[in-house]
This record gives sequence, structure tokens and C-alpha cells, in this order.
Amino acid sequence: MAELIVKSKVKEFVKGVDEEMRVSPEFYDALEEELKALIEKAVKRAQAEGKKTLYARHV
Repeated sequence: MAELIVKSKVKEFVKGVDEEMRVSPEFYDALEEELKALIEKAVKRAQAEGKKTLYARHV
């Protein structure tokens, strides 16, 4: 499965919160797994409603 996050954008966001904060490689892996789990849950919620489109309410 393809990577879902753009590491440079995550790093840019983190720097916007705290200029001195760094991001370890394992953080990206954990974030990727959390995002995948979130999407899977949203898909299940949409399916339970009989929907074929994900909406904000499914998150």
C-alpha cells in the first residue's frame, strides 16, 4: 500500500508549531498507521449508513 502522508509537509507543520522540534523516522511510521486505522474506521461507519462516500461525520 502506498504511503499516505507527505513527510516534508508533516515536518513543515511541526516546525510551525515549534521551530526547534524534530521528527524521528519512527514518528512517521506511527502516524501512517494511525491514519490508516482512522480511514478504515471511517469506511466502516459509512458502510454502516449505506453510503459510498466518506463525509466528515465518518471521522
